[in-house]
Amino acid sequence: MSATQTAIATAPAPADVVRVHVPPRSFRSELRAMKIVWRRDVIRFANDRIRIITALVQPLLFLFVLGSGLQQVSSAGTHGVDLKTFIYPGILCLAVMFTAMFSAASIVWDREFGFLREMLVAPVSRSSIVIGKCLGGATVASVQGVILIALAGAVHVPYDPLLILGIFGLQLLLAFSITAFGVMVAARITQMQSFMGVMQMIVMPMFFLAGALYPVSNLPGWLTVLNRIDPLTYAVDPMRRLVFDHLDVSAAAHRALAPGVSWWGWHVPAVLEAGVVAALGLLMLAIAIWEFSASE
Repeated sequence: MSATQTAIATAPAPADVVRVHVPPRSFRSELRAMKIVWRRDVIRFANDRIRIITALVQPLLFLFVLGSGLQQVSSAGTHGVDLKTFIYPGILCLAVMFTAMFSAASIVWDREFGFLREMLVAPVSRSSIVIGKCLGGATVASVQGVILIALAGAVHVPYDPLLILGIFGLQLLLAFSITAFGVMVAARITQMQSFMGVMQMIVMPMFFLAGALYPVSNLPGWLTVLNRIDPLTYAVDPMRRLVFDHLDVSAAAHRALAPGVSWWGWHVPAVLEAGVVAALGLLMLAIAIWEFSASE
């Protein structure tokens, strides 16, 4: 036997190849991926009590401190309606906005620490991950909003079942749209500090321009234009109209404080306003999915 034949005969047998079976994508697997991403956000929120408390500080300051402090100054223009009652719908939207944006911010955090890449290499579509993230943020923000809904009686808003359900539905819609917006922004940002700066630059102007603290009628021309192009306007206005429809106030107070949004003299129905919020949310969700598919 030659040396070559001897070497071949004495060489160790090759190890068995371990085969990894990756199941094919299916509708069920995509739903499972969405559920996992959604559940992760909900668990993180439930375990972070400090986050729950701190997210309530700013809305409560606006509602009770600012509302009580300016009540005497504004009493002549509110037709006897408590200022806290008037700004209550806007504060509900503020609470949802901040919580939804912070939920979207976790994408930047996951990218910094590598967890996002682990999700992206999973055998599921990017769209399932983004949709699950948006649903998780919407759920978390809506739960935060429920806490403020529970305070309705403290600002003289009745606990009417239809009113509560209507407010919750609008909050859920807004939470989904804002989370989709946050995910869309977070897809292009790699550092948490940059995301927080962008959030502050966008969220607070949206809040102040949306008419959360003032009626949307008889505004200066420039402010009217900015108010009408602010997406948050179409969440605050139907919520305020819903609240005022369940209050025992004069017709003059209703006209002055909850006049509704108009386009060139046409009164926009509340259903259409909710549709605008939903359409923008779906548009930003589609952009977020495209960004993740193109950049990662």
